[in-house]
Amino acid sequence: MSAHPIKILIAEDEDVVLEIMARKIASQNYEVITARDGQEAWEKIISTVPDIIISDLKMPKMNGWAVLSQLRQNPPTRRWQPVIIVSAQSDLADFQKGMDLQADHYLTKPCRIEDILKAIRLMLSLVPQRNT
Repeated sequence: MSAHPIKILIAEDEDVVLEIMARKIASQNYEVITARDGQEAWEKIISTVPDIIISDLKMPKMNGWAVLSQLRQNPPTRRWQPVIIVSAQSDLADFQKGMDLQADHYLTKPCRIEDILKAIRLMLSLVPQRNT
């Protein structure tokens, strides 16, 4: 693993869900950055350049689709930043839209925190991390 802790941004507008996810993910020695809406998520993606982004789709100010689209069109780094969508939107059309916008993984709510941690480990195994 690289010298710096892996930075994970969680974009989720439900406080309780955000708090539980942040606590559990931080307990695995990841550095956690949180955002309560899409606009804040995008600003933090630019300012902190997280290694992995976990995003809800339905959020105020800017939804998860818009955040993902912005990220893929205007990446703040040359390094690939995997996006894990965690959403209650479970239609096949939503899943396909996620893939079209280059989401890397899609989990439907309700899901277990173990599933999110597994998805994080999967992304880390697929995307080479660099010391920056």
